[in-house]
Amino acid sequence: MIVTVTANAALDRTLTVPVFQIGYRHRSSDVVTLAGGKGINVARALKMLDVPVVATGLTGGRTGTRIVEELTSEAILNDFVRIAGESRTSTAVVDPTSGTYTDINEWGPEVTSAELDMLMEKLHYLSRGADFVVVAGSLPRKVPTEFYADAIRDLVRRDVRVVLDSEGEALQLGVQAAPFLVSPNQREAEQLVGQELEDDDDFLMALDAIAEMGARNVVITLENGCFALLRLGRKTRRMRAFAPRVEPLSGVGSGDVLLAQLLASLVEERSPDYAIRLAVAAGAASVRAVGAGRFDPQLAATLAPDIELAELQPVRS
Repeated sequence: MIVTVTANAALDRTLTVPVFQIGYRHRSSDVVTLAGGKGINVARALKMLDVPVVATGLTGGRTGTRIVEELTSEAILNDFVRIAGESRTSTAVVDPTSGTYTDINEWGPEVTSAELDMLMEKLHYLSRGADFVVVAGSLPRKVPTEFYADAIRDLVRRDVRVVLDSEGEALQLGVQAAPFLVSPNQREAEQLVGQELEDDDDFLMALDAIAEMGARNVVITLENGCFALLRLGRKTRRMRAFAPRVEPLSGVGSGDVLLAQLLASLVEERSPDYAIRLAVAAGAASVRAVGAGRFDPQLAATLAPDIELAELQPVRS
């Protein structure tokens, strides 16, 4: 079983608007409403892969009730802590004619220390026997930026493998708490290491630097693939993987799908090559689906043989 944690859960509305232009009136050709937030997106993709998963986190108000209802309608097991504040709503506008999308995200509710304590108690219970606990997404307002780091340390002491996917200071502090895997995107990785990443040497430096900060395994996701440092046995593997061009409908949540497929392969104890190749293929397949965390596993399997996978050698000083 895998447990996903979404501290700042949202109700995601994705509007498909052909030829979208700011300042003009439009009619949406399609509307998709889903429970959202990075942890929930990962849970949705894991559910599509038939991996046992439980989604937890914080939800509040009528929006929080709707989030739980949406998860239940998708048959995604969930056990959220109810809070006093109102959960956020996020809106994405997808323009299929240009392949662009625009995100508008609310800040989310304020959360009390007592509510955070309830979430930690929930994690202690749910993490018993779990293969992984995935801590993902932004933190709600007034939550200390060290919350993820404290949670990771607590879970690591209980011999739980923790996966972190966040941003900003919460990510920086969380990496130092020694998670099993950290999965930033390129922008987040650049913020961690303090420089732009342009070529293979830059990404190799970033992989090693983030690993030295405390993460055992590192995956830096890109729009069309990833760079990875994996220490799944005695050997350390550094790899680069790129997907073939796929005409996108929406890129929202592709990194979450990539992470979900990677974890599914690790649960099955697949080789690093297989795990990365299929993960990148799943991320590529997800851009053909509207709604974060959705993808066609059959399309991913079709793309997997065409993934460009290369072994990278560490930079010599």
